[in-house]
Amino acid sequence: MNRRAALLALLSATVAACAPTTRAKIGPDGLPLPQIYRIAPDGQDPVMFHFLDGMNALRKAAGVAAVAYNAQLNAAAATHSRDMAIQNRPWHFGSDGSSPLERARRVGFPGRIMGENISETYETELQTLAAWMQQEDTRSVVLDPSVTVIGFAWYQEPAGKIWWTLVTGR
Repeated sequence: MNRRAALLALLSATVAACAPTTRAKIGPDGLPLPQIYRIAPDGQDPVMFHFLDGMNALRKAAGVAAVAYNAQLNAAAATHSRDMAIQNRPWHFGSDGSSPLERARRVGFPGRIMGENISETYETELQTLAAWMQQEDTRSVVLDPSVTVIGFAWYQEPAGKIWWTLVTGR
């Protein structure tokens, strides 16, 4: 019986090794071209949960308290993500010159804005969070111990580019 199980395992491994593999397409610079990460309209909840879980895991590892979503800050982040796409540039000011503080006030957030991270990418929410952790200025926004609430949102263009916004507050 053990012999039959071993033979079956060997056969399964052989068949698995024959499965086709997909290779990343390589650009003229020799680096892999970005893969489009599509967020389905009904796939928003998993993205939100993945990001919050990832951010809180990083905060816990740094000895910082967990954060929670704030609906008003989520709305401010969504507005800014769409506005950056319209402007076709990642920056902290709205097309009307608004700052993160002004956008939070517009949606009725009564607290204090502590920071904002933005990104223009084809990467997932966790890859974007990891990229923010690699830079001191954006890492400090993620790990700020005075932050208690966050807003997180994105806008995905039809071609696949994603404009991410994280707003932190207390």
